Amino acid sequence: MLDIIIGYFMLTYFLFVSGFVLLIKGADYLVKGASSIAKRFNVSDIVIGLTIVAFGTSMPEFIVNTLASLNGSAGLAIGNVLGSNISNILLILGISAAIYPLSVQKNTTWKEIPFSLLVSLALFFIVNDNIFANQENNFISRGDGLVLILFFIIFLYYTFSIAKNTGQNENPSNTEEIAKISIWKSVVFVIGGITSLMLGGQWIVDGAIKIASSLGLSETIIGLTVVAVGTSLPELATSVLAAFKKETDIAVGNVVGSNIFNILWILGASAVINPIPFNNDSNFDVLFVLFTTVLLFAYLFVGKKRTLERWQGYSFVILYILYTTYLVFQELT
Repeated sequence: MLDIIIGYFMLTYFLFVSGFVLLIKGADYLVKGASSIAKRFNVSDIVIGLTIVAFGTSMPEFIVNTLASLNGSAGLAIGNVLGSNISNILLILGISAAIYPLSVQKNTTWKEIPFSLLVSLALFFIVNDNIFANQENNFISRGDGLVLILFFIIFLYYTFSIAKNTGQNENPSNTEEIAKISIWKSVVFVIGGITSLMLGGQWIVDGAIKIASSLGLSETIIGLTVVAVGTSLPELATSVLAAFKKETDIAVGNVVGSNIFNILWILGASAVINPIPFNNDSNFDVLFVLFTTVLLFAYLFVGKKRTLERWQGYSFVILYILYTTYLVFQELT
């Protein structure tokens, strides 16, 4: 009997880890296949980058959130978005800046970071119905989700305008020329990518629920930590590689854009699929997202202007470790 129980949990952890592999590779193949097909129809690299590639790199978080929302796992859905935004700034930018100082574009400093801060503040208002609307329960309604998506469309319009004016995409994963592959191979990539995303996402959601239950942790904590970091691995790999190559001028803009994507598109779409209940305890994490965004903005005026220096990167990583330790300690006590 004991062997069966151990085998069951080993399988759960194996599928959970394998889910991340399928999720990341699935997004990669989906982007390659869809981009190649779009290229054959003479769609410009900028448009492909701002649509197919941008959405494709956000597919891991989107799939996990969609499945979590459909399963009624609100804590996992909220935790994944908030955790991803926190790890994007503290972990991804922290590690990247520790490798090589990150220069920040003017638009990112004065437009995108303040917009990210505004979006995070809007989320705080939306999820606190008991404070601002005198309602007994807090939740992100379908109406809230639609409002978030409308703001996301405005953000897309802004991004297209920037790309058109500069003649290049600010996403580091799109700076390379998009390759053309055979149409049949492209179709296989797209179908295989979607299948891998769905299967990997389901394994992650199922595994996260079972692991949280077995360890006595909430789904929110698992979403804020393990799932959030796991779905952010593509961004981490891209940013670290850019830091090693000293191609850092767009790394911060990429991360900030991803944070805006996460709240407006991923959380908005998840709420449209199924309204998401919100636990007041998660207000700490919403406020921490606000805090990290403000800290990122403030750091750009300390020391070398519009540059994230090595010591600031180290402080981000240390802060992330302290934050994660606090979450686990609070959960276990």
